[in-house]
Order: sequence, then structure tokens, then C-alpha cells
Amino acid sequence: MSDELTTHLSPPRLLEGNRPDLDLEATLGDLPSYHFGVRSHCRAGEVIREFRQNPLLPGVLLWDDGSRPPRLSGLLSRRQLLELPIRPRGWELLQAESVGVCHSYAGVPTLILPDRLTLLEAARQAFRRPPELLAEPVVVKHGETDPIPYSILSIDDLNIAHWQIRGIETQVRYERTQVQMIQSEKMASLGRLVDGVAHEILDPVGFIWGNLTHLTQYADDLMGLLSAYERYVPEMPAEVRSRREEIELDFLREDLPRLTKSIHGGAERLNRLATGLQNFCHIDDVHPKPADLQGCLDGILLLLKSRISGIAIARHYSPVPPVSCYIGQLNQVFMNILTNAIDALIDRAVRRDWVDEFGPASPEDRGERPRIDITVKVCLGDGSTPDPSSPGRRWVSIQIADNGPGMSPRERQKILDSFSTRRRADKETSLGLSYEIVTAKHGGQFELRSQLGVGTEFEILLPLNN
Repeated sequence: MSDELTTHLSPPRLLEGNRPDLDLEATLGDLPSYHFGVRSHCRAGEVIREFRQNPLLPGVLLWDDGSRPPRLSGLLSRRQLLELPIRPRGWELLQAESVGVCHSYAGVPTLILPDRLTLLEAARQAFRRPPELLAEPVVVKHGETDPIPYSILSIDDLNIAHWQIRGIETQVRYERTQVQMIQSEKMASLGRLVDGVAHEILDPVGFIWGNLTHLTQYADDLMGLLSAYERYVPEMPAEVRSRREEIELDFLREDLPRLTKSIHGGAERLNRLATGLQNFCHIDDVHPKPADLQGCLDGILLLLKSRISGIAIARHYSPVPPVSCYIGQLNQVFMNILTNAIDALIDRAVRRDWVDEFGPASPEDRGERPRIDITVKVCLGDGSTPDPSSPGRRWVSIQIADNGPGMSPRERQKILDSFSTRRRADKETSLGLSYEIVTAKHGGQFELRSQLGVGTEFEILLPLNN
């Protein structure tokens, strides 16, 4: 603590802020404040003279007389001191008593806030005070290494800074809203483009699919006719025998069914892929519509197939009725969660593939195979804690769990903080947007459970119309 605090009456000192330009991350330490402190036994008249010489001085810090080093005992504001004459025995106190007695007579509590507190939070705490205290200054507590441990911040300076930051925040939100609108329009245009591409893919696939049945039947008929010729014309001309050996007829008979089956499988897979693209890029209507969530999850897994190589996918699907929802937005939620799970497992999957090919494996590498479990079921509950054993409203539970490295408490809290409206306004994340879609758009719940070294689980609860 500075030596000047031990003197009887030290001159006021203006502490300049850390930076002149304020932003959303600005703290109390960034604002200018005053350091002016006296011993509690100092006469009130001496403090009044300092107030007259420094009209912007918001108050005076009172230091305890008996403590070494001096300890802060309170704050006597300019308003409290100047209002004393209108109180009973006020003039007597000002003329004869110390500032400590005047402070005790005023009986006003002091709000002390750390200098690292953001201005938005500091303003919220200052505005929560009773109406009669809203004009009182705030005591700013500085760091342990700071030579001046406390300073006085005028409530007017805090109000002005607060409104400046609110203006900045409003501008940032407006700009972000504009960016989101442009991004939404881009995504809608991209969705229409992908939907058109998927439709163009489905058209030739439909031709292949429709004609493949006839092609298989024609091939079977020709093979049957050829077998009949062989039975009734055992002695074939030399040219026919030569042609038969040239085309390898025996191999052709065995391979032709496999060929048609392979074409059938490829067409079916291409059909599912194009349908999955159409479903994922679905443009939601104004009103929600019933959708098959399990089919949507399967479609997204098909789109992510190239990324989940080496990762086991376990589906635990129970009978679930169609859910009324905005399926295009829920597809984005499922994609975000599955992408996070894949990112958490991809390193382990690559390391395991490398070990399988080159070896030898360490005990860690021989561990459980990377795995994602997807569970879809109907459960019952009261809306706050869905529980199959408790009667009440019906919910659809979609659980997506991985056996990855999990999250530390700090990482988990960081994600949970992104779910708040204010944090989403500051910095929007894919999981924060997913939380908003599930809770605000669908009236559901979005839960995160994670344990370091065990894995992570996301659970989405969507209400079912009874």
C-alpha cells in the first residue's frame, strides 16, 4: 500500500483509464477514477474544502484509524456530505465531528467492485441498488500489486460508459443480424442449388432403376434360351465354339447376375445419397411439419460417410412416431453434433488404423474402438426432468454419445456459457446455434454431459403432441 495513505489528508489524484476506446470487453479499470482518502478522524471541514477545489471529485475514501496498514472502512460521497446540513444536528457534525462520524450518521453501504469486472456487469450491479443509492459512486478495488488498492468511480462516468457500450453492442448485434440474414439467404440459395443438383441426379438414377429390372429379366431370358440351344444342339459348329470360347461364356453366365446386382446396389446408394441431400437442404416452411427423425439421422450419416471411416456407428432406434418440427433446422443441429463427435474421435481412429497396418500397438492404442452411439426413443416426464418412469408429457429423446477424450470442466463450462443469449450475441458458435434451435424454435431441451477420459454425450429432447 502506498505511503500516502498513512498521511492525515492526501490531495486528490486522478487515475487515468487503461485505454481511451471502449468496447464490449472494457472493464472498470479502463475508466478514469479518483483516489482520495483520509483517516476517519479527519475533520469534515477539511474534506469540504477539497470538494470545493475539485468539483468533479465524487467522494472520499475513509481509512480505519487503528489498523496498520490502513484498512478501508467506507466511502463518504459528495452528496452524502453536502446533504448533512438538512438533517438534524447536521451543522454540528460538519463543524465539530470527523468524517468517520459523518459516515456513520449517513449509514449508506458502499459498493466495492473489482477493476477487472466488465462495465456491463458493473452497471448491472450498480443499477440493482435501492433507488436512494443509485446516484452513489462506486469503489473500484485494484489488483494486489497495484500501489493504489482502491479508487472512486463517479456513477455518471459509469452511466456514460455503459450507454456507449450498449450502443456498441446494439451496433454489433445489428451488423451480426445483417450478416446472419445474408448468410441465411446464401444458405437458402445453396440449398435450392443442391436440391436442384440432387433432383438432376435422381432423374438418371430413376432411368437406371426403372430399366434395371427389365435388363435383369432380359439377361435371364437370353441365358435360358442359350441353355435350351445347348440342350437340343449338342454338336455346335466350329465358328460357334470359337465364339463361345472368345466371350468366355461360362464366366459370363456367373458374372452377369453379379454385375446386375452391383448396378442395382450402386443405383440404390446413389438414390439414398441424393435423397439425403434433398432432406438436408430442405427449406423449412412457416409451420412445422411431421418428420422421420431416424431417417434424417441416417441420411446425415450417409453424407458424413467419408469422414467416419474407422469409427463405429451404433444405432439404437426404438419405434418413434413422426415429430412435428422444422426438419431443415434440426438437420443442421444433428450435423453440428455429429461433426463435433467425429472431430473428437478422428485422431484416435487415424492412430488405430496406423497401428493396425504398421504396429506394434501401445496399451492406449489397443483400447476401445472409436464409437458413436445414437439412441432415439420416446420418454415421459413433466417437462423439466423427462423420465420414462414418471407420467406426464411425451418427449422424443435423441442421444448422440462418443467415447472420445471428453471435456474438462472448464471446456464444458465454456460451451455451456455459449448457450446464453448474451454470449451468443458476442460470438455465435455452432453448438450455441443448435441450442437456440432446439430450445427457442422447438420448445425442447438441449443437454450436454461430458467426463474427461470417458466421452461426451449430447441429448436433444423434443416434445411430442399428445
